[in-house]
Amino acid sequence: MDHSDKEFPLIFAQAGELQGQRWVLKKELMVGREPDCDIIIPDRQVSRHHARFTLDSKGALVEDLGSKNGTYCNGAQIVEPCTLSDGDLISIAMVHQFTFLSSDATMPIDAARAAQYLAVNGLEMDARSRRVWVNQTELLPPLSAPQFRLLQALYDHPGQVVARNTLIDLTWGEDEAAGVSEQAFDALVRRLRDRIAQIDPEHEYIVTIRGHGMRLDNPQKTSP
Repeated sequence: MDHSDKEFPLIFAQAGELQGQRWVLKKELMVGREPDCDIIIPDRQVSRHHARFTLDSKGALVEDLGSKNGTYCNGAQIVEPCTLSDGDLISIAMVHQFTFLSSDATMPIDAARAAQYLAVNGLEMDARSRRVWVNQTELLPPLSAPQFRLLQALYDHPGQVVARNTLIDLTWGEDEAAGVSEQAFDALVRRLRDRIAQIDPEHEYIVTIRGHGMRLDNPQKTSP
C-alpha cells in the first residue's frame, strides 16, 4: 500500500473467495460480478452490480444496488445507504464478508504478531486489528462492531463486575445509549455468548451478576 493511502479508509475481505484482500476507499468502490466492478466476486449469489462503497465529506457509506440476495451491515439488511463506523462488518449476499476500517491503523496484524495473543488466556483480543481468539482459534467471521465494543468493555476490566449502564454506554456511546432498551442489550449479550460458544461451549466467559452487572471470566492458559 502506498504511504499516501494510509489516510483513507479500507475495505478488508474477511471471508469468501477474496479473504485477505483489501481495497483503499478513496471515493467509490463498486462490488459485484461484472468485470467493471472494483471488487469482483465471481459468485452467482452476488448480483452483477451488487453494492457500492462511497466516501464523501460526511464519511463512508455502503449502499445496496437492488441486489437479489441483499447487502447486510452488522447482520441487518440495508434498505437505505448506511453510514459506516470503524469495524463494521458488511456481508454481501450473506456469503462474502468485508470489514470497514477507518484507516490502516486498524489493519489486521500478521501471523508473527498474532502469536503473542494465543498462549496467555482462554480469550484474547487485539483492539488495533479488531481480532478475537478463543482457545487459540480466531473468531471468524469477526464480531460486529457492537459485539466487539461490549466484549472489549469487559476485557479491559479483568475480574471486575461492570455495571449494565456502563456497558451500554461503552457499547453504543453516551449519545445513543439512552435509546437502548434492556431487551436490545440482552439480545446483544446473547449473540456475543453464542459466538464465543461456537469455539468453546464448555466455559461461560460472560457471567451475569444479578443486580450488579457482568464480568469476564477469562481462564488463564497453562504452558504445554
